Amino acid sequence: MIKVSLIANTNEAPVNLISHAARTCYTSKVPEMGNVLDVENSLFRTGHHTTLQHNYFSFNIDGLSVSSATFGLHLTHPFYNSDQRSGRYSKMYSKPDFEEIRSYILKYWKIENIDEVISFIKKGTEIYKNNIDKATEVAKKLIKEERPFVNEENLEKLAPKIAQEQLRTFISTIAPTGLDITLNLSAITAMWRSAWNAELIEITNQMRDIIIEKYPDLTYMFDEKTRRVDTWAPNVDFTHIGILKEPKGYSAKFSIWSLETKLDEKNKDAVDLRYFTPEQMDNSVSNIICEVELSIASYGQDQRHRTIKRGTPQITGNFYLPPILQELNLESEAFELMKEYFELSKKIDKTLAIAIAPYGVMVRYKKLADLNAFLHEQEKRLCWSAQEEIYNLNRQLHDLLVTKDLKKIADLMCPACYKTCCIEGARYCGRDLSKLKTDKSIPVRKI
Repeated sequence: MIKVSLIANTNEAPVNLISHAARTCYTSKVPEMGNVLDVENSLFRTGHHTTLQHNYFSFNIDGLSVSSATFGLHLTHPFYNSDQRSGRYSKMYSKPDFEEIRSYILKYWKIENIDEVISFIKKGTEIYKNNIDKATEVAKKLIKEERPFVNEENLEKLAPKIAQEQLRTFISTIAPTGLDITLNLSAITAMWRSAWNAELIEITNQMRDIIIEKYPDLTYMFDEKTRRVDTWAPNVDFTHIGILKEPKGYSAKFSIWSLETKLDEKNKDAVDLRYFTPEQMDNSVSNIICEVELSIASYGQDQRHRTIKRGTPQITGNFYLPPILQELNLESEAFELMKEYFELSKKIDKTLAIAIAPYGVMVRYKKLADLNAFLHEQEKRLCWSAQEEIYNLNRQLHDLLVTKDLKKIADLMCPACYKTCCIEGARYCGRDLSKLKTDKSIPVRKI
C-alpha cells in the first residue's frame, strides 16, 4: 500500500520563515526570525502565497502505482522535483505479487469484478515473461548493428535493460513504484485540495497528516470544505483500436522572436545556462507548440521536463509496438490485449481503467515550450542514452524544423556529440561518432 514519509524539510518552522519573508518586504532592515505575523489572515487567506514557498518538504512515497505518478503527482503542476524508481527494479517484472495488487485495488476502488481485472493484469505479465529471453537476444543483435563500438560489458548490461524497456508495453501501470518528491508548502496545499482520484487523495492526506503533526498551527490550510469532491480521468477514445510502430509528432508551429539571440553556444559539459544568462532572455518568448502521441511509458519520461507545458492527455485507442516487439511478431498479442483493455474499461470506474492501463497504451496531447526549454529537452532526448521511443519522437520534431527552414535551431538542438564530443563518459552509447563529421542527420533507432 501507499506509504508517505517525510525525509527532509526546511530547517525552520514554516510560520517563522513565512513571517520573515513577509516582513522583509516592508522593513528597512533584516527582520528578526521568530517575530511572527498572523500568517493565516494576513498572508494565507489574502493570497500572498509566495511567502509559503520558502518552506520545502521532501517526501519518500513507496507503494504507489506507476499510473498514480504519471496521471496524478506529475500530471499538471511544474512546482516539484522528483526522482522515481526505475522500472528495472520493480518486482512486477520478476516476481509479481498479484495478491498485493488485488489488495491495493480493493483499498482504493469499489469493484465487484476484481477477478476479471486481475486476470487482465496477469495476461500482460505473462506475455512479458514468455518473451523476455527472446527480446534480450534481439536487443543484443540490434545493439551490435546500431552501436558497433559498444564493448562486451556494456552490451551485456544494455541488452536486458532495453529488452525490458520495450517489452514492458504489455505490463500494467498498476505496477508499484516509489519516488522522492520535493514540494513547497503552497504546492502541497493546492495538491491536497485538487486531488482527483483515490490514490492522489491518499498520498496528499498522508502529506497533510505529516505536516500537521509536525506543525499543528498549519491545520487551517487543509480545510475539508475547500477540497475537490469529484474525480477526473483522461478521456478514452473507444472508437478504434490500432497498433502504431512509431510515436507521432502530428504538428508543430513556431513563433521565433529572434534567431540572432545567442544560439551559437557549444556544450562544454552538462550544465545548462540558458535560463541564467540575460543574453538568452529573448529565447524565452520564442515558442514552439506541437501535438504528439506516444505511449504511457514515454509520457512519463516526457513529464521530467518541468519547464515544458502540456495539455490534457487523451487515451487514443492505439498501442505502441516497439521495434524489438515487431521483430518478435507480437502485433496480434498487442491487439488482443488492447481489445480486452477497452472491453474492461467500459465496465469499471474511469480512474481504475487508467490505473490498470498497460504501458503501451498511447496518449495524445499538446506541448508548448519556449526555445530555451525546447533546446534543453532535445539535447537530452536526441542522445542515444535516451529511450528509443522518445528519441524517435524528438527526431520527428527535429526534421519538422528543417522542413520549416529553421535548420539553425535544428542543428543546435542536437546533443553534445554533434557539436563537440560525447559527454556521457562511461555511458557512451557505442555508436560510430565519426559519421557525424559528414552526416548531421538524426537516424531512426530501433534500440
